[in-house]
Amino acid sequence: MNLLYAQAGGMTAVINASAAGVIAAADARRARIGAVLAARHGIVGLLAESLHDCRGIDTEALAATPGGIFGSCRFTLPAQAEQPALYDRLFAVLDAHRIGVLLYNGGNGSLQVVARVSEAARRRGHPLVCVGVPKTIDNDIEACDCCPGYGSAAKYLATSMREVCRDLASMTSRKGRVFVMEVMGRNVGWLAAATALAARDADEAPHIVLFPEAPVDESALLARAEAVVSRLGYCAIAVAEGIRRADGSPVRARARGDGHLRFGGAGEEIARLVSEALDCHCHYAAPDYLQRSAAHWVSAVDHAQALAVGRAAVDYALEGRDGVVAAIRRLDDEPYRWDIVPVEAAAVADLERRLPPTFITADGMQVSEAGRRYLAPLVEGERLVDCADGLPVHYSRKLPGLARKLPRYDGWGEDIVYARQDETP
Repeated sequence: MNLLYAQAGGMTAVINASAAGVIAAADARRARIGAVLAARHGIVGLLAESLHDCRGIDTEALAATPGGIFGSCRFTLPAQAEQPALYDRLFAVLDAHRIGVLLYNGGNGSLQVVARVSEAARRRGHPLVCVGVPKTIDNDIEACDCCPGYGSAAKYLATSMREVCRDLASMTSRKGRVFVMEVMGRNVGWLAAATALAARDADEAPHIVLFPEAPVDESALLARAEAVVSRLGYCAIAVAEGIRRADGSPVRARARGDGHLRFGGAGEEIARLVSEALDCHCHYAAPDYLQRSAAHWVSAVDHAQALAVGRAAVDYALEGRDGVVAAIRRLDDEPYRWDIVPVEAAAVADLERRLPPTFITADGMQVSEAGRRYLAPLVEGERLVDCADGLPVHYSRKLPGLARKLPRYDGWGEDIVYARQDETP
């Protein structure tokens, strides 16, 4: 029986640590696991039969490298009843390579893949065990106290906010200065909330935090910003990309071809609003991919959790726990303790865990003490970074593709490019 691992969705600074956890755990169980394989570009690579053998990978170096070594995808796998031929192809590839375990590393949409493939295998009587390995910087998977990738993104954003506050405080201006940072998170405010860790008192940034869970009150926002500028000479604002107005409409978003919204630009809109109302200098920045790829500044807690969910997924697979996700459970805050528990993937797939109301202050513009208690342990600890020529060293190794055993398949109706068999991620 061979094991197949795949990565999906947006990347994190520690998703390769989960890959390393899977590979190391599987290697330690060679008596029960044959080859450890990986799909190139997630479920797309499985359907295209673009597979790699993981033998010889330096898992320690891999665990310190950002991005996804095996490539990712955002392919939406339909239900088996909608496209049965797609599943025929999927199970044909699994059979051709004697794959009995599928570990899928991703967020909410990826857990839907776990649930659907697991259900399809059961209906077909196919001896496949499918387990989800969670990750997302959005931190929005239900039944997971936190998600691998979030702690490191939170650490990076809180650090950036603290550093920019020092810059703001260094400059003088007759009219005052305002800085707006827009962070990712779509419909949830977990990343915006993380910036609050930068502040040790009311005078430190961020002075205002805007969440999708709390509609923006423009009058209150402008009054707060003006008061802070009057007191300090500057004001820093953290904005979640998916913030909404009182009527529920996004502050800034555009429709995608699939009917979903693509967020981006809410911070710029808030900067414009504040600049015009206060007649002051206003700067806007969006860390964008930087917040999810800063492997030089990962949270040691986050890194340990990313490794742990990878190892746990292998254990669950060997125990026959089909259709589950390896979820992090918080046991205590002080000292921070956690473990891993299995959760049914179908019960949490495609759900979004929003920031609890108790984590937001009554005015909707700051993180509460309860929120800070939740956040603080997730950014703890640092890791030494291996550098050369003054820059971090990233793991890069040619991963030749396995020989294909099946004909080319183009039945998914998407313009998906086949990976070359000698392609290096």
